[in-house]
Amino acid sequence: MQRKIRVLVGKPGLDGHDRGAKVVAAALRDAGMEVIYTGLHQTPEQVVEAGVQEDVDVVALSVLSGAHMTLFPEILELMRARGIGDRLLTGGGIIPNDDMAALSALGVGRLFGPGTNTQDIVAYIREWYAGVHGAAALPPLPPPPSRPEPLTGAGERPVPRPARERAVAVAASAVATRPRATKKPARARASGATKSRSASVRAGAAARTQKRGVKESSTNGARAAKRAKPAAGKRSTRSVRRKRG
Repeated sequence: MQRKIRVLVGKPGLDGHDRGAKVVAAALRDAGMEVIYTGLHQTPEQVVEAGVQEDVDVVALSVLSGAHMTLFPEILELMRARGIGDRLLTGGGIIPNDDMAALSALGVGRLFGPGTNTQDIVAYIREWYAGVHGAAALPPLPPPPSRPEPLTGAGERPVPRPARERAVAVAASAVATRPRATKKPARARASGATKSRSASVRAGAAARTQKRGVKESSTNGARAAKRAKPAAGKRSTRSVRRKRG
């Protein structure tokens, strides 16, 4: 009897990066499998307990923390202890080839590294399921998701403009939509500046004129006093002659 393949995707340990696990889970779901995702930071006991309760066919682990040589053997032993040791234990992550070979010798299934095509994972799980349950029990692959038809045909697609024309159009639109700043009339600013400048010029001229007048008046006064003061030690010759005569 055909039924969906049930896969448990687990993230054991302290690894907090699950984007790759979610991508793999989505690919398995699109391939017609029933996927259960445990979430982050699961212990080996929690992963195995979820596999027992969900009655899964495959346990797929995502390990990026470098603890694959500890987590995979421990989960494999727990699966055998709980009676689901005949299920497939697979997974992926940052795992060297030598460690992959060592884990395969312990009974772990095929492991996948970074950059693996998700279709290879789908094909491996389906191949394992067909080998255990028979080819007749393998459910068919669902049709690929249909994409919406394009609005225009290939011959009706608009031809993009050259880069220079696009740049000119973008610059023109930016200039057209730029808000204009409000400016005061230039005449008003000029008249105000002229008034203040003329006032300062008049004040400076008045100060210079006043200073010059004080200096000239003091000089004229000194000259007049010098002329009016008689010379000391000089006597009039006319008066001395009159006394002698």
